Amino acid sequence: MISESFTFKHKGNLDIFVYKWLPNENIEVKGVVQIAHGMGETASRYESFATFLTDNGFVVYANDHLGHGKTAGQIEKLGDLGEDGFNSMVEDMHGLNEIIKAENVGSPIFLLGHSMGSFLTQRYICLYGNELNGVILTGTCGRRGIIIDIGRIIAKVEIKRIGRCAKSILLNKLMFGRNNNSFNQSRTAFDWLSRDNKEIDEFVDDPYCGSIFTAGFFYDFLGGLKGIESMAEIKNVPKNLPIYIFAGDKDPIGKNGVGVLRLVKTYNKQGIKDLVYKIYKDGRHEMLHETNKEEVFMDVVKWINMHI
Repeated sequence: MISESFTFKHKGNLDIFVYKWLPNENIEVKGVVQIAHGMGETASRYESFATFLTDNGFVVYANDHLGHGKTAGQIEKLGDLGEDGFNSMVEDMHGLNEIIKAENVGSPIFLLGHSMGSFLTQRYICLYGNELNGVILTGTCGRRGIIIDIGRIIAKVEIKRIGRCAKSILLNKLMFGRNNNSFNQSRTAFDWLSRDNKEIDEFVDDPYCGSIFTAGFFYDFLGGLKGIESMAEIKNVPKNLPIYIFAGDKDPIGKNGVGVLRLVKTYNKQGIKDLVYKIYKDGRHEMLHETNKEEVFMDVVKWINMHI
């Protein structure tokens, strides 16, 4: 695998950092996979997955979102995305996609979004779905209803109390504090991510992972979640866009599979013609970092190959 990196400009003139992984010269390129990572992590965590993809003939791009990783730059800036962070991240993903198209003329492009990245991707395909050859959602969920409205009210009060740019321990606890409840004898606060202790330890030890985010981020993020639940928006997803959804049945973000099936049902009702999903037994939130990740990798590549 050949590893490169570059930056491009965000609308506020901030540099967005991008990882680019390419197949070795003896491997024929079949297409491109763009990755949108989750909240409180960095795109660098997808290098193992990228290695598998490049070995199978795919170029891989993954940017660090606003307030994350090398885009944030300094540790103390993690979790602060500025105004309208949700939609800004979506537009950055589209900006990177424009670069990808220019660098890989004629190649099929697939967008994979994990967790927060999956919700950004749900919005992305309402706006730019016609520009993609396929979409993969993981660590995701469907409609949440009134809980989003309640969360936004709390976030608005929290902004008045501590300010938009202050990190909110309260909102972080409300969003993630119960995620370990289903797992007995948890070693860390992040055991809900994976059954693989090595992956968990690497996450915990990474200073760019697991940060607490600002009150302003939570307010904007919850607003973004409310937006992607709008049927008026969902109707804009192209009916012929292939979609693959996968998750673990012990993922608290996906409501142990129930929320994932809710999303599947929503897309089916909207007439999406090529939609498949897979739920892995005992899998937790990060199926790309799970104990059976090789199986997951193979399933993803198999699906992509069917849509080239």
